[in-house]
Amino acid sequence: MSVSTAAGIAVGSLAVAATATAAPAPARQQTVSAGAVSVLAVNNLGLDTRHAKNWQCYLKFMGYNPGSSDGLLGTNSWKAGQRLFASEGFYPKDEIDGIVGPKTIRGLQRYLNAHGYNAGTADGIAGPQTKAAFWEFNETC
Repeated sequence: MSVSTAAGIAVGSLAVAATATAAPAPARQQTVSAGAVSVLAVNNLGLDTRHAKNWQCYLKFMGYNPGSSDGLLGTNSWKAGQRLFASEGFYPKDEIDGIVGPKTIRGLQRYLNAHGYNAGTADGIAGPQTKAAFWEFNETC
């Protein structure tokens, strides 16, 4: 290719580039390792490891298997909690999934309130009052 041909291609490319619109950048996919997923799936609702282990101990004592008592409240712990809440009519029995969403928080609030711990209004929001009541409830196993 001659210098004049290369220059013509370069000039032509610039002219086209000036009038063309840029294609949108491809969406970046986030990759998460299996270890990170398990960490993201843990929701201790403000409990430290000791208090979370106490909750797991309590669930076992009440006959609801939370899995290992490791102080990490993951899916199995919350499924056990949801079954406990459902047994007292505080959670829909057909929606036990281990996800800590508004229904689980509402069930926890109702459970805590029914057992003498002031979690506030059962609104499904894990605010400071709910977290404080959950902390107090789990002082011991």
